[in-house]
Parts: sequence; C-alpha cells; structure tokens
Amino acid sequence: MKQIKASDSIYKLATDHPEIVHIMVELGFKDITLPGMLQTVGRIMTLEKGSKVKRIPMSHIRECFRQRGFELNEE
Repeated sequence: MKQIKASDSIYKLATDHPEIVHIMVELGFKDITLPGMLQTVGRIMTLEKGSKVKRIPMSHIRECFRQRGFELNEE
C-alpha cells in the first residue's frame, strides 16, 4: 500500500500520485478539475481541510483511499 500524509497539500499529493485526482473527484472534490485550481488552492488545501470544507468525514476519505491502495497517515 502506498503511504500518503493527510496533511500534505493536494498539489503535492497529485504531483506525487496523479491518480489521486480521480479518487478525489469521486469523493466529491469536483472543483479540483477546474483549470488552475490544483495549482492555486491545491497548494494550500489538504485532505484534512478539504474534509471540513466539503463536510466529508475523514473516515470515509480514508476508506476510499484504502480501497484504491493508499494508506493515509495523519502526521
């Protein structure tokens, strides 16, 4: 399983693992596909912050990522 930090920026996660963008869209983070969004807001937004903004429980995010071969570390 690939290890990722929930506290890393969405930009860093997507740069390191491009397939994460598709997972995030499935979870409801549809804005990530808008032109320039990943390069701007994505640099300061994390999964933890996005979870609160979109009101998506971290447990649900963690499970979706786990099902796709990613383990979220909360460091």
